[in-house]
Amino acid sequence: MATGAAVVVALAAFNGPALWRLGSEKYHDFKINQPDYKAENGHWDYLDVPSEYRINAIHAALLHTGKVLLIAGSGNNQENFDAKKFESVLWDPKTNEFKKIPTPKDMFCAGHTQLPDGKLLVAGGTKRYEKLQGDVTKAGGLMIVHNEDPDEPKTLPAGTRFTGKENGKTFVSRDPVLVEKAKKIFDKKTGRFLRTEAGLGRIYVEAEESGKDYETGTEDNYRVQGLRGSDARNVYGIAQKLALDKKDFQGIKEAYEFDPVAEKYITVDPMNEARWYPTLTTLKDGKVLSLSGLDEIGQIVPGKDEIYDPKTRTWKYTGIIRKFPTYPAIFLMDNGKLFYSGSNAGYGPADVGREPGVWDLATNEFDKVPGLSDPDRMETSATVMLPPAQDQRFMVIGGGGVGESEKSSEKSRLVDLKENNPRFRDGASLEKGTRYPSASLLPDDSVLVTGGSSDYRGRGGSNVLQARTYDPKAGTYKRVADPQVGRNYHSGSVLLPDGRVMIFGSDSLFSDKANTRPGVFDQRIEIYTPPYRYRGARPEVSGGPKSIERGESGTFKVRTDGGPVKSAKLMRPSAVTHVTDIDQRSIALGMKRTADGIQVTVPKNRALVPSGWYMLFVTDAKGTPSESVWVEVP
Repeated sequence: MATGAAVVVALAAFNGPALWRLGSEKYHDFKINQPDYKAENGHWDYLDVPSEYRINAIHAALLHTGKVLLIAGSGNNQENFDAKKFESVLWDPKTNEFKKIPTPKDMFCAGHTQLPDGKLLVAGGTKRYEKLQGDVTKAGGLMIVHNEDPDEPKTLPAGTRFTGKENGKTFVSRDPVLVEKAKKIFDKKTGRFLRTEAGLGRIYVEAEESGKDYETGTEDNYRVQGLRGSDARNVYGIAQKLALDKKDFQGIKEAYEFDPVAEKYITVDPMNEARWYPTLTTLKDGKVLSLSGLDEIGQIVPGKDEIYDPKTRTWKYTGIIRKFPTYPAIFLMDNGKLFYSGSNAGYGPADVGREPGVWDLATNEFDKVPGLSDPDRMETSATVMLPPAQDQRFMVIGGGGVGESEKSSEKSRLVDLKENNPRFRDGASLEKGTRYPSASLLPDDSVLVTGGSSDYRGRGGSNVLQARTYDPKAGTYKRVADPQVGRNYHSGSVLLPDGRVMIFGSDSLFSDKANTRPGVFDQRIEIYTPPYRYRGARPEVSGGPKSIERGESGTFKVRTDGGPVKSAKLMRPSAVTHVTDIDQRSIALGMKRTADGIQVTVPKNRALVPSGWYMLFVTDAKGTPSESVWVEVP
């Protein structure tokens, strides 16, 4: 017996840490599954996705059918891109059924927004993957093609050869280019002809051969081979340095509407500008503003913003110029102006278009909003319009330094745009600096903030496995149940009609803390069930109109065991990518109790309540929200 006891003691001493960890994990699993814990902190579960439907989800949008569209495109996978393997999957949260959706173009890193009729507009995407320095074998870059003919534009086909006047080196275009005709400039007072201003076209060119010998170091004029007569004199190229430097992603012009009823993409008029990493913002009149992004050359679009009209399915330039970094968080305000919070996803000069402010699209006036803390750490931050939307209060969460910086911010910055002179002020902080935090409005008027990493793309095992809810009235965070999967680059979260939250994506650079093994895109999807789903019976809403005009009312039946109905709200469904979700908003409704339910009134303000489909939630006296019913505001 003594010998046996000694062996047991020795084994326990040898395996103590492992046994302790095993015991701790079992206790943790036991603890988080207890009813009291769930009622206080909520619970995380994996979504059971059959293997054939697992994709590198980069984008997600909730549709008015209650289903979620997950878009990968090529999914940040060069092999998929080369094979033209572009993917989208439709998921039904009620039945847990999945469906593959034919995807016509690479929508990887496109922009999207909800349209007034319930369709989803998707615009832009990937024309070419980036090439890192060292992988580039042929010198190349931007060629500006000039046309001094005032009578007609010129089209140069793909494969056009440009030969330098001084360096004698020849470069070849990869795509066709339209070069506008020249403009005749006249004196405004006398009408006298002054000069001709050449029309311009932009095209990416590469050297005919590989190697450093084909690099150029200075600007040169380039003759366009194959042109004859006056065209040979009028059409020429000018290029700066053409080198073996890193080549950024290139965008596309294509645009589509996704029809939630037909469950398919519909081709619409392409944008005027190719865009990769653009933002699409729905305006007061239901039209859509498209801005920023990398163009077909891989350079940031120089402020040439454009507007999509859903009625004609066509795009037009706004006629104004304003520059922003890529995926700028730009929200429609209740006065019809736009608020840029400063949140963005990266590409663009570090000193251009990064200061937050209120933008009047009609006049192009931009009033900067001061007071932002950690202003150099706004990339990969998240921004939400705090509930109710009538208050016009915004919160900017976390963020990181420009590019691949190790810097990150733990700040939550608050701004009230109803103030005469709005100014950012610091609110409650996160536990640590966090890039890529996901933020979803919840129907109990709190905000779920989860995921992210303290370093660029989760380097050094820096994923933040924490979640918390923010109370806008108290101005405080509350730690809730921890997620199981680290989320950083290419992640996002979506509120579901039943009040749960789906979080998806993560694209780490490395899979180990030592940064020695390449990362693998995490295709697992988690569902967070908030505490209010574990607190007994919830209000039940039924009946009522499917459509309510602004300023009009609708009556719904409500059954509740939690006391009288306390509030009602409309919540606009998400369209999220790169933790940027400018569609979501929560609008408080006017409410009167009826014999068996409530009568709700939609605010008259079109800029506060953009046309479209909304989830109607009600909460009882305990603050417990119902499941939603869908209501259209035409």
